[in-house]
Amino acid sequence: MSPPVDAVADSPVFPDHADVVVVGGGIVGVSTAYYLAKRGRSVCLLEKGRVAGEQSSRNWGYVRQQGRDEREIPLARESLRLWRELQGELDDDPGFRPTGVLYATRDPRKIEQWSRWVKMAERHGLDSRLLDARQTQALAMDCTIPWIGGLYTASDGRAEPSMAAPAIARAARKAGVSVHQNCAVRGIETSSGRVSSVLTERGEIRTNTVVCAAGAWSSMFCRRHGVDFPQLTSCGSVLRTEPVEAMLDGAISSEIFAMRRRVDGAYTIAHSYWLTYFLEPAWFRYFTRFVPMYLENRKYLKLRINRMFFTQLCWPSRWAFDRPTPFEAVRILDPKPDAAELRRGLEAVRKAYPGLANVKMAYAWAGIIEATPDSIPVISPVGKLPGFYLASGFSGHGFGLGPAAGHLMADLVNGDAPLVDPRPFSYSRLAAPDVH
Repeated sequence: MSPPVDAVADSPVFPDHADVVVVGGGIVGVSTAYYLAKRGRSVCLLEKGRVAGEQSSRNWGYVRQQGRDEREIPLARESLRLWRELQGELDDDPGFRPTGVLYATRDPRKIEQWSRWVKMAERHGLDSRLLDARQTQALAMDCTIPWIGGLYTASDGRAEPSMAAPAIARAARKAGVSVHQNCAVRGIETSSGRVSSVLTERGEIRTNTVVCAAGAWSSMFCRRHGVDFPQLTSCGSVLRTEPVEAMLDGAISSEIFAMRRRVDGAYTIAHSYWLTYFLEPAWFRYFTRFVPMYLENRKYLKLRINRMFFTQLCWPSRWAFDRPTPFEAVRILDPKPDAAELRRGLEAVRKAYPGLANVKMAYAWAGIIEATPDSIPVISPVGKLPGFYLASGFSGHGFGLGPAAGHLMADLVNGDAPLVDPRPFSYSRLAAPDVH
C-alpha cells in the first residue's frame, strides 16, 4: 500500500518551452527545480505519477551525516544546513527536527568499524562520537537491550517523507516552476547532437536542458537514449505505529531494528537493514559490477522473483515516443511489504522498549531502492549527450541528501560555483562504452 503523501497541485498551463525540464518529482527532482527557479530559470517539473509517490515518501526519514562514505560527507553537511534553512523559509513544514541519530550495537566488530569512521569524520569537522555502553544506554532511553556501544551525531536529525518533497514542490511552484503530475516523459529529441526537446504524453516541450532525477526508472530512461547507467533495485519494508507516548525523540538504528519518532506522535519502524532483491532483467546486464556490494551486504539481502520480472521482460528497450511507454504503464511503484520482516522489526521494538510492548501497527508499505555499484549517486552532466544531466543512484540514502543534491545539480546546470566538489558524483566514473 502506498503511504499517505501530502498533495501538490498542478500548474494550470502546460508549457511549450522551458529553460530546464526536470524528469522526476522526488526529493532530488523537486529540490533541483526549486533551486533553479530561485536563480531565475524557467523550469518545468514532470512526474509520471505524483510528487514523492515512490521512494521519497517511503524511506525511514533520517537526515544524517553519520555513517556516510567519506565522498558523501561534504554533501551531507551542506544538506543538513539546507534542511535547517528550508524549515524556516518554506510555507509548509517539511518535518525537519535536529534530534540526533544514534547507532547502537552488540557486535564488537561494529565498534571497530565506527572507531575508524569517527577518526575520518573528525577531519571533516563532524560532531559524531563513539559511545561506550553506558553512554549508549543513556541515549537509547528506556531500551532494555544491553548495547556494548554506539555511534551518535547530535547535529543529525529527521524529517517527514510524506511532507518534505511536497513542501519543496509547492515552494518551487510558488517560485515559478511549472509542475505537472501524471505526465510521463517518453523521451528526448536532439538537434545537432544536443538536447532540443522532451516528448511527453501531453506533448512536446522545447528545452536545451534535461535533468533526469527519475530514481529507479533512470537506468531504463538513460539506456533508451544510448546512455549506460548501471543501476539495480531492491525493496525495503516499513511500518508506522499508532501515536504513542515518546520513548525516544530522535532516531535509533541497530542490527535488529530501526526506529524514528514522527511529527504525528507515531514511530516509523523497520527490521534494520534487511532488503529484498527482486530479480529484474537489469541483473543480467549489470550484476557482475555489483558483486562486491552484494558480497559485503549479503547478510541482509534476500533474492526473490515476482511478476514484475516477467512484466519487465516484455518492455521494449527502445520504444516509440508517439505511443504509451512503460512509464505510463506503471505510474507508481508500489510493492507489497514483507509481512515477516515487519513483524520481526515490530517485535524487536516491543521487546526493547517496555513502554511500547503493546504498540500496534497502523500502516505498512514498501519502497524500491535504486543503487549504483559503489553506492554513491551520480549528480553530473552526461558528456556524450550535451544538455542531459543525471541525478540518480542515491542507493537508499538520498532523502537526507536531497536538498544539497538538488542545489548541486542546479549549480552545475546554471554554471555556478558548485556547493561541493562534484567530482565524486561524476557520471564518467560509471560510464561504459556506447549503448545501442
